[in-house]
Formats: sequence, C-alpha cells, structure tokens
Amino acid sequence: MQQRTGLRTAGRRRARRAGVVAAVAAVLLVVTGCGSAGGGSAGGSGPIKAIDPYGGNLAEEGTPKHGGTLILGADREAVTFDPTVQNTNMAQNAVFDSLLKLSPDGKIEPFIARSMTTSDGGTTWTMTLTPGVTFSDGTAFDANAVVVNTQRHIDKATSPAHQYAAMIASMTAVDPLTVRFTLRSPLASFPIVFAQSGFSGTLGMIISPAALQKYGKDIGTHPVGAGPFTLTSWVRDSKMTLARNPHYWQQGMPYLDGLEFRPLPDTDTRTASTQNGDIDLAFAAYNQEIVRGLDNPQLQVYYGPGNSGEYLFFNFTKAPFDDRGMREAVIRAMDMKALSASQYNNRLTTANSLFDTSSPFHTQGASGEWPAYDPGRAKQLVDAYRAEGGNPDFTFKTTTSRQPFAEFVQAQMAAIGITVTVQTYDLAQYSSAVVQSGDFQLSTTVAPLDNPFPGVQRIVGTGGSGNFGRYSNPDVDTWLADAAVTGDDAQRTKDYQQVEDQVNKDLAVVWISRAYLATITKKDVKGIDRYLSRDMFYATTWLDR
Repeated sequence: MQQRTGLRTAGRRRARRAGVVAAVAAVLLVVTGCGSAGGGSAGGSGPIKAIDPYGGNLAEEGTPKHGGTLILGADREAVTFDPTVQNTNMAQNAVFDSLLKLSPDGKIEPFIARSMTTSDGGTTWTMTLTPGVTFSDGTAFDANAVVVNTQRHIDKATSPAHQYAAMIASMTAVDPLTVRFTLRSPLASFPIVFAQSGFSGTLGMIISPAALQKYGKDIGTHPVGAGPFTLTSWVRDSKMTLARNPHYWQQGMPYLDGLEFRPLPDTDTRTASTQNGDIDLAFAAYNQEIVRGLDNPQLQVYYGPGNSGEYLFFNFTKAPFDDRGMREAVIRAMDMKALSASQYNNRLTTANSLFDTSSPFHTQGASGEWPAYDPGRAKQLVDAYRAEGGNPDFTFKTTTSRQPFAEFVQAQMAAIGITVTVQTYDLAQYSSAVVQSGDFQLSTTVAPLDNPFPGVQRIVGTGGSGNFGRYSNPDVDTWLADAAVTGDDAQRTKDYQQVEDQVNKDLAVVWISRAYLATITKKDVKGIDRYLSRDMFYATTWLDR
C-alpha cells in the first residue's frame, strides 16, 4: 500500500484554514498568557501574540476584485531570482509557484504537483504534476523541467538546496506529468523540500528550461516561471515591477494587475512608509514595526512567533567562543527584562530553546538547561578565562538597524569585564560579508522554522546552510538524520526533543526572542496567504478599492 503524505486539495485547504489558524493561535495565546487573537496595541505589555499568522480567512473576506497594483516594501534588495543562489527575495514566489506547499499544521499540500507518494517507505517517490500548466514563456511545465531544475541543485554545491538534492540517487521523467525520484536512503520527509521558501533552500521553484538555455548565467535577472506574475523591470535599490501572467494556470487568478517591490532596508523609513500609506504592504522584521502596526487602526498585522527566532551566533571556530565558559558568560550577562524594556516596548517574546513551548518537539528539560541571568557568575567565568591566558574581549557585528541592540550588548558585557567593539553593516553587506563568510565572533540573525525538517538541520546540523557559527555535535547530527528518515511520528518527536536538549547543553547560540517576521498591510489589502517566514503566495491577493 502506498504511503500518502497528507496531500489535500487547495479548495479543502481554504475551507479548513480558519479553523486551523484559530487553533494554532489559541495554543500560542494560552502559552503566552495573552488576550484574544484579533486585537492588541502598543500600550500593552507582555509577549506579542499570534495574529492571523498564516494570512486572512480567504472564504470570509468577500468576493475578490480584479485590478490594481500592490506596492510592497521589503527590508532588503533582492540578489537574484535563481533558486540555486542563497538570498532573500520576496518576489520569488510571485514568479515561481512552488511544486508543493506547507499547510498551517505542517502537512504537505498539492500545488503545481498534484501528489507525491512512496510505496517503499521513502526510498522511491513518485510526483505527478497538474496537467495544462505552462511557463510564462508559453513552454510546457512538465516532468523534464522538474528534472532539469533539480539537477541544477545537485550540480551546484553552494545551492541552499544542494544537501537535499544530493540525497537523490537518480530521477526519471516517466512521462510528461510524472517524475520518479530514487533516493540514496529512505527519507520520509523528502516532499517537504519541494515546499520550502527560497531562503531555506527549495527544490520546488522551477525555471523554464528554455529560459535556462537562453539566458544561462543571467537567469537570475531574467526569470521565467509558472507563477502568477512576470518580471517586467528591475532598477536595483529603487524598485522592481511585475505584471500579471496571462498564462497563469489557476483560472481567474491572479486578481492583481501587478506588483511593485521597493527595497526599504532602513527600519524607520520602512515603518514611516507603512504608517503614512506610501506602501500597501510591508515585510516587517522587528518588534517595533509590529507594535506600531498594532497601534494603527488603519493597518492589519499578520504574525506568528513560531519556532527558533532571533538569536546571536557564536563563532565556534574563533576565540573566545570556542570556549563553553565564555559562551555561558555571555548568556548569563544578558538581562532579558532590561532588554524587553529598552528595546522591545516591554513586549519581548522571550525564547530559551529551539522550539516554542507550544511545540510537541519542545521539552521543559531543554528550558531547564538554559543558564539563568546571573552577572556575578558571568564575571567569575570571564575572570577564570582571563586567568588562563584568554582574551574575553570581542567584536560584535550586526546590521545598522540593530545599533541600539548592539549598544545594549556592549553595556551588558562591560558590566562583567568584557570590552566589546561594535561594527554595523547594511543588511545586504551583512548577509554576505559577515554571516555567510563566517567573519565574526558574535553576530545576530533571525531564523524562523516553518517545519523542523530540514530547518533544524540547516541551523544546527554540521555544515547546515544556516549554521553560520559552525556549531557541530555528532549526536545532534545522528538525531537529525533519524528524524528525517523515520516515518514514525513518535520517534521523530523524540529525535527533535533530543536535539533541542543537546543544543541547549552545548550553548550553541544565545536565544533572544521568537521571530518578529510579520506582514503589515493596509486594511483594504485582502487575500493574504503566507508562511510564518513572511514568504507569500500572491495569486489570491486583491485590493478592496
């Protein structure tokens, strides 16, 4: 008998979406002790609660209207549309519809791929595609296109999805609508890699093979997909425009005529543009953006804390953080209550573990492993390190938007005898020159998890594409591998719980907060369909004007 992977039709997904979102939000609210899921204001206190985390209730927002251009403010300039290149590009999903999607409850749903099944426990997978789909250049979206694109990730070791593609031993276009993948070993979670965001690494974004042949290495600025929109112009650091795809495979969609993306990396500028109505939608990244959005009755906030979140990376390959005692000293020196008051409007959604307390993968034991705020003990550890000949002083690198946070860290460390030098960078430079290159001792990051596989491996697995601090533990790697392979839900849960415990024992990172990756819109923007990571599906979006 074939093992199904939880695929449902898009229609059933929309019908049940409200209930799923309400249930997820309710769990988060009980845990955090907050009020209802629909309100909130900047004058409140305590953690920011989940608010329509996966988007609007599409069935209750009314009949969609056609027309109009949506203006979107992004927190950085995109690097490329090429899925084999690591970057954050919020327009990618507008050009490339994913093969599969993740539902709010973590199941795999059909999209361009109608189904994905295995008959042998996860070694051989068969994917069937929706008939009649074409790329925006008019060529067929077929099994060969899936094979060609997947091979690009196999061939390119730097692709964020290379590690998943490398699991494939062989693949065959059985017929125009069927692809068969044979893996090197069983992998029950394999379909997930066709549903992820581009930043996380995905095999689900498919480029027209004809366009690949035509544009070659320039495909990143000439993308051709089967998504709801096509790229029409791109003036870097100014704006990017996209137009409705007349060949789009979902009948009657998209509703909008176009999209206009504006890079607004400065948080204050992005917030001001949201508040004064210069943009229709903002991809928010920071606590203060959400708080201000909640306090403005003209705006709608979509947000869910999720797992992982904001944290500091230790560089395990450089002193002083190759020493566990120094990692513990930094953690014990951080006063989270003071941080919440000074940097987070008294609304810090504190984190002390990989998974949120509402997650089945979280254990109280992991939280118990986390060092409590204790500056006296922190100073003892610093003094001991110095007495042994070590230099506890370090450079803290972050983005220009995090300057106040950096100064807070600087002051906290000074109190225990550590001198911190702060260096800030614009977001694009920081991503490439600092974090991805490993040129730091301590740095900041935000990494939400839509799904444990392969997100956790990416963050704490040896060689993970987001493991910028080079943390490594063979036991963690073993548990992660088993969690990916097993089809037993109970065993998978146990594996991730063990990972969480060990990561906290090793003090792999400094947990700060759950993520503040939100989507903030004008009230007349409807049909929002999003992941917690802010990645959107634009076909359903419309303007009630």
